[in-house]
Amino acid sequence: MSATTAYVGLGSNLDGPREHVLRALEELARLPDTRLVRHSALYRSAPLARAAQPDFVNAVAQLETNLDPRRLLDELSAIETRHGRERPFPNAPRTLDLDLLLYGQIVLASPGLTLPHPRMHERAFVLEPLSELAPCALIPGQGRVEDLLGGCRDQRIERIA
Repeated sequence: MSATTAYVGLGSNLDGPREHVLRALEELARLPDTRLVRHSALYRSAPLARAAQPDFVNAVAQLETNLDPRRLLDELSAIETRHGRERPFPNAPRTLDLDLLLYGQIVLASPGLTLPHPRMHERAFVLEPLSELAPCALIPGQGRVEDLLGGCRDQRIERIA
């Protein structure tokens, strides 16, 4: 069986967000039957939630994996738990958020897992770092990353060191 290319979005805005994202990248590199191919730079972005909360640190990682999408999502959830992720309400501030953005070209809608990730095509904090890795990647049903990015220019995002 050949490995599937998957993209994972990382985000944090609590308790040292940069360190949470960097540690999570290290943990992605240790996932079973998976190889961290590369990752984007880190970005600072404004939260989309209306409630006041700190800015996010975001990145995207490219993986080659032999895990099926559900098992990969379970592994991502375990990493979030180790980082103290809580879900008190939708769009709450978080220590770590790991989103399975794309898994090959699979389109899936099942309880707890939708591929491609819903609304990723509308979010600069996903598209900007993803465009570093795969500007011509196709988001099934939406279009190419580099084309979709233009529709997000009004969202504040900046590359950080």
